[in-house]
Amino acid sequence: MHAFARETKLSETSFVQTAEGGADYRHRIFMMNGEIPFAGHPSLGVAVAVARARGEAQATYVQQTQAGEQAIDVELDGLHATASMLQGAPEFGPELDPDDVLGLVGLDGAEADPALPVQIVSTGAPQVIAPVRDVAALRRVLPDYDRIGRLLAEHDAIAVYLAAVDVEAGTARVRSFLRTAEMGEDPATGAAAGPLCAHVAARTGVAGRRSRARGRRRGDPGRGDRPPSGHLTDLWP
Repeated sequence: MHAFARETKLSETSFVQTAEGGADYRHRIFMMNGEIPFAGHPSLGVAVAVARARGEAQATYVQQTQAGEQAIDVELDGLHATASMLQGAPEFGPELDPDDVLGLVGLDGAEADPALPVQIVSTGAPQVIAPVRDVAALRRVLPDYDRIGRLLAEHDAIAVYLAAVDVEAGTARVRSFLRTAEMGEDPATGAAAGPLCAHVAARTGVAGRRSRARGRRRGDPGRGDRPPSGHLTDLWP
């Protein structure tokens, strides 16, 4: 499975197997560097594929991943599909030095958001959540993948997730950097959008009810149209 994932060179490659226990199916997810416990967009895509394969226009599936079990709601309408899921309860890891983390992408600690510390957060897979003061910082990043890879390996994390959060609007511009230059920048990651929502809610008291990352140029959910200012993520209604 890992060899196939490396051959595809996609952000994630999914494999669906028979589940153990009461789940509907087992979902194993591989990146180019190996298996990961959980990912958002593959989870939604697999649920839609399962619904189409089973001929079910509307269903709720429980998938089994390394992170546990997650329920996913699916509705099919011809060629269109809607899928949503509830990620795991947030786990908050250590806070990190903003100079150290932002330095990995060519920024400095002065550009960190003073209200939102840099922190490891997980709702299924650990992420380095690194909020910045404004969208302009996202246009100036220059990732050092050797250093990013060492930091992510140290914390067993998936990505360095930069976010310029607008709490009042309930949105954030985001960019996500993976472990190697070959893996590069992830076009969209639900497994980091969830932790960002949890982080913002914990620090500001604003409850995040949903997250949706989308490319800004065409506005398609989950499309890879990444402008220099990053993806727009809706944090709550």
